Amino acid sequence: MDTIRSLQFFVRAVELGSLSAVAREEGITQPTVSKVIAALEREVGARLLERSTTSLAPTAEGRRFHERARGLLAEFDAAVTEARGGGAALRGPLRVSAPVALGQFRLNALVLEFLALHPAIELELILNDRMVDLVEEGVDVALRLGGDLPGDMVARKVAVSARLLVAAPAYLARHAPPRTPDQLAQHEQVRFAWLLAGDVVTLHDGSRSVAVTVKSPYRVNHALAIRDSLAQGAGIGLCPAWLVGDLLDAGTLRPVLPGWHGTPQEVHLLAGRHRSARARALIDFLGARLPALPGFDGVA
Repeated sequence: MDTIRSLQFFVRAVELGSLSAVAREEGITQPTVSKVIAALEREVGARLLERSTTSLAPTAEGRRFHERARGLLAEFDAAVTEARGGGAALRGPLRVSAPVALGQFRLNALVLEFLALHPAIELELILNDRMVDLVEEGVDVALRLGGDLPGDMVARKVAVSARLLVAAPAYLARHAPPRTPDQLAQHEQVRFAWLLAGDVVTLHDGSRSVAVTVKSPYRVNHALAIRDSLAQGAGIGLCPAWLVGDLLDAGTLRPVLPGWHGTPQEVHLLAGRHRSARARALIDFLGARLPALPGFDGVA
């Protein structure tokens, strides 16, 4: 039995949720993939996948084996790259997760640039605003905004983005702009849904911090909808510079209380402790390129 090939098939079957998808990816038949997985299960001495006519999922043993198998494949990949003097072309699948707005606004162009440098890599970019489980969902690299990170992953902080109070000229024409942070309580706020801080906005001016309880008649769980709502004059929002910088430059939005700002938004790249050469290359690439984009700053 070709153990490496068997592990690759199993890992991709878990990640894709389908033996047929693995077969299409490999250019072989589904029965061939099924036979390889069955041989692996006999070798391991445990059932790794639960199959039905409509779905496929790892068993409890399969989930544990999947995590180990990914690590083994990453180590094998690194060993091959090292043996070839680091000059071998990177190839194979790479699954990446990122927030929707950041993925669309900034990451998509960088991913295309990365693929142009490494044409043998097959990259799947999953845009989702929820916090995905990297192991459970077969994600190699995840881009996370904020500081709430899982303890079992390796996290690299690569950039920060200033968080600014902004509003549309139309809103500010209807409502007298606040001159002090406490006056924010008299204004409507467009807020991200599920914020742990609830209706409390914390601002800093470099020497002081102020917490203000605000009114949030409209909450939404999508950054692009927040951006659009603010541009239409729905209220005041505390937004990262990467999301609204172009609207500020165009005059579509204006700064509110420009001397005050929120806690900067941190950008982390997450991966498992056993990373493939492909994942490491992407992390290094994004770590170098993200801080140079508009609305971001590097980290010390």
